[in-house]
Amino acid sequence: MFDTLLPVTGTIAPSSRATKANDRDLSLDFAKGALIVLVIVGHLIQYVIYRDDGFWYSPYYKSIYMFHMPLFMAISGYLSFRSLVQKSFIGAASDRAKQLLLPMLFWWALMETAKLAALWRATSLTSGLWELVDDLAGTYWFIWATLFSYLLLKIFTKLSHRSWAVSGSAILVVLAPLTFSISPLIRFTYPFFCLGFLLADSRERWTSTSRNHKLLLIFFLSIMTCVSFLAWGKDTYVYNNLGVIHDFQSAKDVLLMFVGAAAASAIAIELLLQCWSFGHSNRIARFIAVELGQTTLLLYLVQGTVFRLMDFIQFGDFWDLTTRLIIAGVLGAAIVAIALTVRSIVRGVPYLSQLVLGMPPRAGLPQAKPAMN
Repeated sequence: MFDTLLPVTGTIAPSSRATKANDRDLSLDFAKGALIVLVIVGHLIQYVIYRDDGFWYSPYYKSIYMFHMPLFMAISGYLSFRSLVQKSFIGAASDRAKQLLLPMLFWWALMETAKLAALWRATSLTSGLWELVDDLAGTYWFIWATLFSYLLLKIFTKLSHRSWAVSGSAILVVLAPLTFSISPLIRFTYPFFCLGFLLADSRERWTSTSRNHKLLLIFFLSIMTCVSFLAWGKDTYVYNNLGVIHDFQSAKDVLLMFVGAAAASAIAIELLLQCWSFGHSNRIARFIAVELGQTTLLLYLVQGTVFRLMDFIQFGDFWDLTTRLIIAGVLGAAIVAIALTVRSIVRGVPYLSQLVLGMPPRAGLPQAKPAMN
């Protein structure tokens, strides 16, 4: 893992006190931890506080959804640089599949078992199979987007003029006329994965180029973010416009979506890194970095499973806002507690750790001993 992060603004994350002996950059873990919290908060706004289409117009929902998944994808692309460049395609694909697909399939099976046990209803074979596929794709769409982005980018890293090839692939994916299932979400996030990779590939050049113009760049991006926030509407979300351009208005919506997401992501990573720089010794900051930032895959899978199950539960129609806020806070804390508890239980067991968490057990943790004959 890299020891620094070069965001668009050119800030270098501090590493002298923030980096562990294993060269893990806790500033990136802090950013990821904060982002996964925002993912949970965004879903709480959608599923608990509103429970209707009103969340599209919530300023809090808009603030989160402008950047949280694009920035998550950019960080993933940045951190994937080394394996994308150094590993063979088969080795890289195998490692990434074990890391992402095994735990996803585990939590998907757990979710379907819970639905079958508690929410069973008779359906035809065709609709039943389609619902299974829809749950697997829709619930964990970010896992599929990350895997697709990684494998596709791995192909383009083998071409000559690597930076141009990666940039061209991002444009081609955005323009691809695909609107089925989760393809619009993949088309939206893939360019940010490429952006993270390109920043890692040219880290020193970006640092030297942007250092002298940092304040001006931050000011310009802040203005872009504010303007995008004010212009953002229901049709600016990729869930609604599907990233398709068919007239002038849709072109404006899609352009605003990408430009606003890029500007907001740049400002967000700058703020997050500055927060870590000033507060890395704070207990809360270190909890976000170490406990949440290093458990983002598990937290994403747990919250996705919980909120998908909530689609099939009718509740809270007559709750007032105060009650909804309390329930949202309790549910959010419960999701984090469940994920951390599961991690503490299985991370020392080799096969369970790989299956449930997507990672082998940490070095130094006691492992299960083989049975004696």
